[in-house]
Amino acid sequence: MNAPRSVLVIRTSAIGDVVMASGLIPLLREAWPHAHIAWLAEPGVSDLLQHNPRIDEVILWRKTAWLDLWRRRAYSKLVGEVRGLRTELRTRSFDLVLDLQGLLKSGVLAWLSGARERVGLASREGSARLMTRVVSPPDGDRRMSSEYRFLADALGLRRDRFRLDLVPGDAAEEGAGTLLSERGLSGRFVALAPFTTRPQKHWFEDRWIDLATRFRDLGTPAVVLGGPGDRESGQRIASAADNGVFNLAGQTPLSVSAALVDRADLLVGVDTGLTHMGIALETPTVALFGSTRPYLDAMGAPARILYEPLPCSPCKRNPTCGGRYDCMRAHSVEAVLRAARELVDP
Repeated sequence: MNAPRSVLVIRTSAIGDVVMASGLIPLLREAWPHAHIAWLAEPGVSDLLQHNPRIDEVILWRKTAWLDLWRRRAYSKLVGEVRGLRTELRTRSFDLVLDLQGLLKSGVLAWLSGARERVGLASREGSARLMTRVVSPPDGDRRMSSEYRFLADALGLRRDRFRLDLVPGDAAEEGAGTLLSERGLSGRFVALAPFTTRPQKHWFEDRWIDLATRFRDLGTPAVVLGGPGDRESGQRIASAADNGVFNLAGQTPLSVSAALVDRADLLVGVDTGLTHMGIALETPTVALFGSTRPYLDAMGAPARILYEPLPCSPCKRNPTCGGRYDCMRAHSVEAVLRAARELVDP
């Protein structure tokens, strides 16, 4: 492949996927040091990218605004938004677009860019027709970010140098320090990431309470992290565990949450973006997987992945257990503490 002058990466949403795809950033920069590298993302995840010095530009796709115009049948305004984004993309004269999402919506965005070379990763929903090349990773790879590592190899990049690349930014680091100071947390602490968008990926609230209490009794306070919709659940965990457990779920921007993960001595979480951040930032991490199993090999990061496969797992979006979530019930508090001790002395 000839060295491109301008590269656009498309991975618009899903915090965890953006984290796992971030390992491509340093590879692209190393391979093409003089190229203009941009990333197209929705505002919800752009915080994870905008402070990375190896990215020249983060371009925002305001999908929510587009959907709102569609629902209101404001079609002329929607067409104007589409044309505006197309113009914004085409003024960059991208030579190469990497569609890491592989969906029809991301394929359309790649096509709108006007790039002469459009590489899709596992393109589906008809998006393959909008690509000039499709890369389909094999199934069964146990490594974290396996599909992005495979893409790197297909592009001729240095796959052996693949490293996740998150930069929270100075303002986020300062904000995290202020939050910890306000709560009297000047020493060690454990970050807990209990929440996802799917209940079958959750561990159970009583076990989070028990775990947080056990950490507190060991002299290590716990900080509960999560998104805006998790604030009430986080407060229940913190209140039930009593003193020494602090709820910050829904109270910090994403970049500040990343900075808190970076400062933690240990992170325990389910299959959620914050857990993947822990591994990316090399914070000792215990990951609890069940209905999903994004990876089993953290590729040298200080992590322990707890996964108890059942005949039905991973069921992903189609649980068959009637809401029991046996795969997650298999993770005991003692097993989590044992894994934590293998990583650090909590």
